[in-house]
Amino acid sequence: MARGTPKSQPFNIAVVVQSGRLQYEALIFAASLREKSPGFSGRLLLMEPQPGPLWDGNPGVHNTEIRTLLTELGAEFVPFESRHFGKSYPYGNKIEGLLALPEGEPFVFFDTDTLITGEISEVPFDFARPTASMRREGTWPKIELYGPGYGAIWKSLYDKFGLDYDSSLDLSQPDEYWQRYLYFNAGFFFYECPRVFGQTFLDYALAIRHDAPRELVCQSLDPWLDQVALPLVIHKLGGGRETLPAGLLDGSVSCHYRVLPLLYARESDAAVAVLEEVTAPNRIKKALKQYEPIKRMVYQNRGEKARALFDRDNLPRREQAIRNQLKREGYWLR
Repeated sequence: MARGTPKSQPFNIAVVVQSGRLQYEALIFAASLREKSPGFSGRLLLMEPQPGPLWDGNPGVHNTEIRTLLTELGAEFVPFESRHFGKSYPYGNKIEGLLALPEGEPFVFFDTDTLITGEISEVPFDFARPTASMRREGTWPKIELYGPGYGAIWKSLYDKFGLDYDSSLDLSQPDEYWQRYLYFNAGFFFYECPRVFGQTFLDYALAIRHDAPRELVCQSLDPWLDQVALPLVIHKLGGGRETLPAGLLDGSVSCHYRVLPLLYARESDAAVAVLEEVTAPNRIKKALKQYEPIKRMVYQNRGEKARALFDRDNLPRREQAIRNQLKREGYWLR
């Protein structure tokens, strides 16, 4: 076998779970994992923020029906304290939660708005060479007319942390084109130790938030902070672009749909079939119907009506155009 992690190496899967939409997405995620990846032998760890001064009330899952179903599907709740982010930046849960996971055990993190559609145990992860989702758009930075360009902005960040900027570049892409620079969607990422990854992620995110290079003065970090820090973390830890074979994650094995209307609008027939299969059992249906967008999109067939608006072979190039059409037609439910 080529250099890389043997397929049989055990690993855990981690997602963030809390009250509201994420608890229902986590139930769909767990159901799809158990149905479509029977070979997965690791632990499904649900990183759950605990009440504290950075939250209003209890951010955890207090719906006992959802907790019971998740536990029956083999998921384990892992509590963690929010010391830096909390309500002001809930994307920080995926950073701080990693520090509560088992030290030294390889992990794959997924956003809860993901379906497992194939056998994840057969994905040849190389946990020493982390990567993240390449299914992304050029959402950050936004270049100002008289401001610094992509190169100056990204180089300032690599310089801040003493990283080799030049080795991060994709030289097949033109200068000042966003894909030349290491940039990911944070919908999945993996590494050989969650605490090392999480501490590096936390250190970088806090340093950027509190003391950003002057080249970032015109740039928004909300909600982009995690996606700004993530490529720096991956580069620091010896990873990079596409250390996985193409077509598996964000392909035949997983689907990061983001919100249900987008799933119905643009994802494959296979992904829609998985969603409808794993949400069909009566106990799961009863729990999911508590959430109005799922009730209407999945069980009242508004998803299929939204799907009929789009040609999957000729979708708009920008996700925003799909979102806008769904909103115009009254199908933007989340």
